Amino acid sequence: MQLEIITSKPERDKKPTPLLFVHGMCHSASCWENFLPYFARHGYESHAVSLRGHCKSYGSGKVKWSSASRDYVADLERAVGTLDTPPVLIGHSMGGYVVQKYLETHDSPAAVLLASIPVNGSGWFALRYIRRHPVQALKYMLLFDPGQLLATPQLLKELVFSPSMPDSDIAKYFEKLQPESYLMTLETLFVSLPKPRKVKTPVCVIAAENDAMFSTGEEQATALAYNTVADIVPGMAHGMMLEPEWQSVADRIIAWLNGKGF
Repeated sequence: MQLEIITSKPERDKKPTPLLFVHGMCHSASCWENFLPYFARHGYESHAVSLRGHCKSYGSGKVKWSSASRDYVADLERAVGTLDTPPVLIGHSMGGYVVQKYLETHDSPAAVLLASIPVNGSGWFALRYIRRHPVQALKYMLLFDPGQLLATPQLLKELVFSPSMPDSDIAKYFEKLQPESYLMTLETLFVSLPKPRKVKTPVCVIAAENDAMFSTGEEQATALAYNTVADIVPGMAHGMMLEPEWQSVADRIIAWLNGKGF
């Protein structure tokens, strides 16, 4: 079963511990297009995986009933297994959920949760979305299709990006959206929430001040569950790795990694 893994390697001063990035809902490895070369320039061998059913990984487009807590975690396990050295895991949004579930049963040098699905799940986001967009929420439920939540460029911009994001960039990222698992949305709502007490790995939680999906309060609760404090990035929206000021987020991750000796 083939997984798409995109890699950027440092030209010199390579650090011993690689990084493995995990994308969020309806995205793929390409969402790390800014981070991969940037972290490589800072000495980190950097890899990004497309989970099953996404982009060029196996089962392309066929993910409706894939389990994030089992199938996506298994994909992450396979991706980790392709590397010679255990990597630091960096997960965005749904990818943060996958990383959390992986860490319940696996060790890792360290992990970064970037605007991650919180430990208490996506329930508050669901309620906010239903109130604001009841028709789209109904389409999601009737069609069993999470893609309905981001069905237009306007919805993508509202939920994921800052108002200042150029419309040309919104159109580009909208074209790259992938089908997503309906079962995943149920798991992250209430079926299979993260269990932080099972995790021994040091975790960094980075939140966006203007995140329209997960509040800073939810992210602080997630950080507290992992015995840390969330690093809240001012002026940033949910899609931090693609926002115009993405470099400031990458620098925060690098600073945390350096502080941990990576």
